[in-house]
Amino acid sequence: MRHANGYRRLNRTAEHRKALFANMAGSLIEHEQIKTTLPKAKELRRVAEKLVTLAKKGDLHARRQAASRLKQDAHVAKLFDVLGPRYKDRQGGYVRVLKAGFRYGDMAPMAIIEFVDRDPDAKGQADRARVAEEEAAEE
Repeated sequence: MRHANGYRRLNRTAEHRKALFANMAGSLIEHEQIKTTLPKAKELRRVAEKLVTLAKKGDLHARRQAASRLKQDAHVAKLFDVLGPRYKDRQGGYVRVLKAGFRYGDMAPMAIIEFVDRDPDAKGQADRARVAEEEAAEE
């Protein structure tokens, strides 16, 4: 029986799980869409929804709570400056999980997790900016 088993452990220690979701939530905030395994995506949805709810509050305490769960200040800034105002009128359901077949190597079920009403240009924006800077430096 599965009574009182409230989350997926994903065969990781608590510290590893915390770091995993901090990294994945940061990537989701940065790119607004990522591809991962289905169980990880379903657990990440819980983390991301709570972070967006904190961003909607927008006060200093919420910002510090989000910063304690994320690793980079840039992710916290985007969360509060872009995503919080975007979902101000939405009562939950900020993230969707789409099934994306199976991974070739081990047949693990894959999923795409993305923000609802996401910005399609956000994916790879940092890489495009970095490449543009490198090209400008070479000239």
